[in-house]
Amino acid sequence: MIIGIPKEIKPQERRVAAVPAMVHDLVEAGHRLLVQAGAGEGAGIINAQFEAAGAELVEDAGSVWAAAELVVKVKEPLAQEYPLIRPGQVVFTYFHLAASRPLTDAMLASGAHCFAYETLTVDGRLPLLAPMSEVAGRMAVQAGAFYLEAHNGGRGLLLGGVPGVLPAKVLVLGGGSVGTEAAKMAAGLGANVVVMDIDLDRLRHLADILPANVTTLASTRHALRELLPAADLVIGAVLVSGGRAPVLIRRADLALMQDDGPVLVDVAIDQGGCFETSRPTTHAEPTYVVDGVVHYCVANIPGAVPRTATFALTNATKPYVELLAELLADGGVGAAAAHPALGTAANVLAGELTHAGVAEAFGLSWRASAEVLA
Repeated sequence: MIIGIPKEIKPQERRVAAVPAMVHDLVEAGHRLLVQAGAGEGAGIINAQFEAAGAELVEDAGSVWAAAELVVKVKEPLAQEYPLIRPGQVVFTYFHLAASRPLTDAMLASGAHCFAYETLTVDGRLPLLAPMSEVAGRMAVQAGAFYLEAHNGGRGLLLGGVPGVLPAKVLVLGGGSVGTEAAKMAAGLGANVVVMDIDLDRLRHLADILPANVTTLASTRHALRELLPAADLVIGAVLVSGGRAPVLIRRADLALMQDDGPVLVDVAIDQGGCFETSRPTTHAEPTYVVDGVVHYCVANIPGAVPRTATFALTNATKPYVELLAELLADGGVGAAAAHPALGTAANVLAGELTHAGVAEAFGLSWRASAEVLA
């Protein structure tokens, strides 16, 4: 199996989809690894390290895409990469198709087989989404604290306060991996934190494991609107696996908040965003203001810490890349799509949607993988 690792081209994206340890083990298993020169530099991995692990360096992305049977990436293909994708090729990456109709249409038209990290499910868990959710949750609090500073457009608050001065109030929407890590980080800095979720069992668990300055609350629209006037930082951390994130805060709700620089951080922006006023931003221009509320909606938050994020990601993806390559080599895409875990990652196969969440986001039809490949 020829496996390609192209350099990421999303703005300010410095992660890479493989590290030398992964390359070494894949080569040892009999696969051929093509790594685009410079792909790992943003994460502190130089070309020589990939070569020492057994990779073949390729100068340009086009050559990687042209030769590879399996392309492993970090972020979704961008428009300039669409023409490089060919029918029958397998692409394994974060796709977040439900957030982009143009991307979905392009992948359907490509005839490629698209396996998405974010929908791969094992025993109800999302093991390839979890590590980046952990990074993003912690980063969301760092970003929120930074933009609460007055010179960055915020209210001029120190998240944890000081003796004699109240700490900031942080509202976390969603108690999954992102929300849990955000709550831990905010609480650790001394903020008063409320975590909202619709799953009462999850809230009971969080109440047991999080510190005393974290309160859990059942999520309802009424309860959310009651908390917004006092909120200094709101972190959107909701997820619908493979589908579009629900919109929890509407434009009209911003009028309930202070207008002197509270901060919204939308970690769900990869899935369309959970605030009506959200639109994707970049690390180069991360924020904008609507009705006096600072919005931080960077679509690749972990890209700001590429060394940490690359190794956290590949720790999780490595066994699944190895499994996918093995199954593709032995039984083709049918064997991969029939696997209990990898089958849940199949979003597009041979020009057809195979994930209900993506289909629902755009009102499109879909078929199960087994039907498409029959």
